[in-house]
Amino acid sequence: MNTHTTPLSPLDYIPAEIACARDYVSLAQTFIPADILAYISGGSGQDITLRNNEKAFHRWAITPRVMPAPENATTGIQLFGKQFQHPLLLAPVAYQTLVHPQGELATAYAAESTDTCMLASTLASVTLERIAQRSTAERWFQLYFQPRQEDTNALIQRAIAAGYQAIVVTLDAAIQTPSLRAVRAGFKRPETVKAANLVDPVSDTPRQHNSSESRIFRSRRDNAPTLQQLQQLIDESPVPVIIKGVLHPEDAGQLQQSGAAAMIVSNHGGRTLDGAPASLSVLPAIRAMVGDQYPLLFDSGIRSGSDVFKAIALGADAVLIGRLQLYALSVAGALGVAHMIKLLREELELCMAMSGCAALADIRATELQKPF
Repeated sequence: MNTHTTPLSPLDYIPAEIACARDYVSLAQTFIPADILAYISGGSGQDITLRNNEKAFHRWAITPRVMPAPENATTGIQLFGKQFQHPLLLAPVAYQTLVHPQGELATAYAAESTDTCMLASTLASVTLERIAQRSTAERWFQLYFQPRQEDTNALIQRAIAAGYQAIVVTLDAAIQTPSLRAVRAGFKRPETVKAANLVDPVSDTPRQHNSSESRIFRSRRDNAPTLQQLQQLIDESPVPVIIKGVLHPEDAGQLQQSGAAAMIVSNHGGRTLDGAPASLSVLPAIRAMVGDQYPLLFDSGIRSGSDVFKAIALGADAVLIGRLQLYALSVAGALGVAHMIKLLREELELCMAMSGCAALADIRATELQKPF
């Protein structure tokens, strides 16, 4: 908890106490106001899934290898024909000006400087067009389907016109589950922080509802795409459509058959259904369902390079970094985010070197052990 009356302003240098990527978690507490920190760091409900996301990584151990030493080692990966130097992507995180005045613009600059892909959120505090203008890095647009199809279509058209190379549809957050931690901290989004992409909706015509229907069920139906809407997007999109928020193998199989270009195994960082399984725990079953060649990404709970290694060993091709991104942004802006990516990559390289892996494909062939 931030005990400072006034949080520190973002730095223009990397503080000496940052020795590993995880250090940004604790240091960010002095840069982020207490109520905002509660909103960012908290999960839904009692934080059960949030805690389990990190605990899941502790259930696996990486066995060192002493012979032979890897030669010509690389962390490079290819996704949709684009070559990246490492498998670390920046997850879609909303309202980034909560922690830094430049918000998503700083993150976009960090993405460009570290050869990574930024996923821009529908709920970004900077428009998708401004993000695209800020950086030449690979960028994907994360889409929340809107209650009105014309609003959804407008977002998709804007993203494609701005040069986004993929549409990432989030399916697991149609209902905004309360964060009890944020509620207790009295968090309210400041009036100055808005979802910049949604300030001018196409239509203000309200939907007609059955008055006897629960508000919760109604919200779930109104904010989630139908199978027909999703299939139409997949069929008609000129760029790959990626599905985010998959936890069940049967859902993965159905989405693969529908033509989704890739999937992201994710429980939204523990911010949707509290008590949902840790993302890492379901990753092997989903990989088994979609096969070895299908692009499968992962997020939720990564705090270190060894976490990245374990996610890849259990089936992921690449990983997305969410909360760590915000913590680093709050401490040192674009420099902090770039430094966090650098540290994660170095930590991953250390795991690879010590386990005899010369490439990410070698990690996939690694059998993790139970630590006890």
